[in-house]
Amino acid sequence: MPERPFYQPGASSVEGLPLLLQMFHTAPLVMLKPHWHAQVEVNFIVRGSVHYRMNEHEISLSAGEMCFFWGGLPHQMDDLSDDAIYAGAHLPLVHFFRLHLPADVRHRLMTGATLVTSATDQSDNDNFARWNRYARSGDPAKAEHAVNELLLRLERVRFEPYRLVPETAAGQEAGSAFDQQSSRNVGRMCDFIAENFLYDIDCVNIAAAADIHPKYAMSLFKKSTGMTLNEYVNLLRLSYAQALLMHQDANVLRVAMDSGFGSLSAFNKSFRKLAGMTPSDFRKGVASAR
Repeated sequence: MPERPFYQPGASSVEGLPLLLQMFHTAPLVMLKPHWHAQVEVNFIVRGSVHYRMNEHEISLSAGEMCFFWGGLPHQMDDLSDDAIYAGAHLPLVHFFRLHLPADVRHRLMTGATLVTSATDQSDNDNFARWNRYARSGDPAKAEHAVNELLLRLERVRFEPYRLVPETAAGQEAGSAFDQQSSRNVGRMCDFIAENFLYDIDCVNIAAAADIHPKYAMSLFKKSTGMTLNEYVNLLRLSYAQALLMHQDANVLRVAMDSGFGSLSAFNKSFRKLAGMTPSDFRKGVASAR
């Protein structure tokens, strides 16, 4: 019996491109180990079934179900049916915070929950296929249209039955008008970080981009995402560093400097915390899989 093909990250794939907005409609591949990336991931199961091993829970989905989750936490598609087809997108965080979702849902997703809905229909099959074509057409207007339609589709989730895995705690309140303003502020901070994460930036610079006080900026970002500003900046830098480490001639010290870390020790500490291994071990693992 032939060996099942598996997913192997590459230097130009989502893990190493933290600002990439990517759409797909394809047969998924088993992942041999967890990965992470700095985007929210949307998956719609077109055919067959898949199984995910998330950071702190597992989930199985079958045809017609859709999920989305924060890709910044380690996750793995570790099993799937032979006929599986899935579609979806990797959305940079700034798009996620432009969605009109209840604040409790947004917070749960950013802290590791997965949203799952079975409230889909044939239009989703057709739309995900079309959005993928538009995104890959080379026409910026079509690509923008696909993104805008996808965001509206995700917003529609709040009007239909869905579940959060693990189950949400009772008594959580939906977002208020203030939460919408907060989302706009977080979006402005994400925009600034996306443009400047390779430089020496701090909470004062980031807060100024949203025209808010640094202490409020830190509190708001932590409340909204479950991460500190520094952790998010480091996540973008680590995603960028992954791509650099995938090149055969990668020098770990040079990668640390080029990805915005001020020292090798800071780079090693952040990388080990997220990946569970050193950058050198990560690079060796990529080389051995070639």
